Amino acid sequence: MNNLLDFEKQGGLIPAVAQDWETGEILMLAYMNREAFEETVRTGKACYFSRSRSKLWRKGEESGNVQVVREIRIDCDADAVVLKIDQIGGAACHTGYRSCFFRMIREGALVEDGIKVFDPEKVYKS
Repeated sequence: MNNLLDFEKQGGLIPAVAQDWETGEILMLAYMNREAFEETVRTGKACYFSRSRSKLWRKGEESGNVQVVREIRIDCDADAVVLKIDQIGGAACHTGYRSCFFRMIREGALVEDGIKVFDPEKVYKS
C-alpha cells in the first residue's frame, strides 16, 4: 500500500476528489496524507487531512454525513485520487449544501444553484 501514491511530490499531501458513486456529481475536494489514505482504504470510509487544523478529518465525525467509499481511482502520476462514494446524510459540504460546488458563474456573476441539506449552525456545535 505504501507505494501506490507519491505523497512526497506535493509536500506530503495529495488532492482527493469525492464523487457521487451513482450520479457522477463532484461533491468536494479535500487533501489526504499517507495516514488518511491508509485509513480510508482500511475502513472504507473517507478520511482526509485538514490543512487548517493540521490533523486527520474523518468525514462525518461531527455532522454524521459519512462518505462510504465504493471505489478509489488513482491518476497517471500517482499524486491525486478520486473517491467514488455514497454520501450518507445527503450533504458533503460543511456549509450544509449537497456539494461544495454549489456556486457557478452565470453572465459574469457568482450565483448559488445548489441544494442546501442542513443548517451548519445547528449541526456544528463548536
